[in-house]
Amino acid sequence: MARVVFGLARPTVGLLNVGVETVKGPDDIREADRMLREANLPELDYAGFVEGTDIGEGTADVVVTEGFAGNIALKTAEGTARQIGHYMKTAMSRTWRSRLGSILAWQAFSTLREKMDPSKANGGVFLGLNGIVIKSHGGSDATGFAAAIDLGYDMVRHELRAKIEQTLGQVDEVSA
Repeated sequence: MARVVFGLARPTVGLLNVGVETVKGPDDIREADRMLREANLPELDYAGFVEGTDIGEGTADVVVTEGFAGNIALKTAEGTARQIGHYMKTAMSRTWRSRLGSILAWQAFSTLREKMDPSKANGGVFLGLNGIVIKSHGGSDATGFAAAIDLGYDMVRHELRAKIEQTLGQVDEVSA
């Protein structure tokens, strides 16, 4: 998906796990790790296991996980971003100097707020199903729903399902 829809020539992919060591984590995640290592797909750079701290650090372009852990990771990141935003707003309004500094840095803060706006990247994609499924955030606004619909449109326009099936066929050939 990162290659087809987002245009990353060779995305780095990691599996979310409780540690980076290959002996850690549930059996199914360790098995997925083994299969990806053995497949050695030229379309992606498999980074192995990544931890929650790696998500924000950009260790991988794509972090793959099952829905439960993914939802927890996503909501933790959103809550942390809101908390930091609140702390910054409070700190920048304390004194006349901090208010002046916030005025001078207004454009930088505006750019940061735009980049971190969860409604611009709304929509959790469920890959591996026989269709395009995007789960939108329950508290999303019209901008968020539009972003999710745009993502679905791009997935269809770029024939993502067919390309995923083709790539999985290559994995099956290597695994056989």
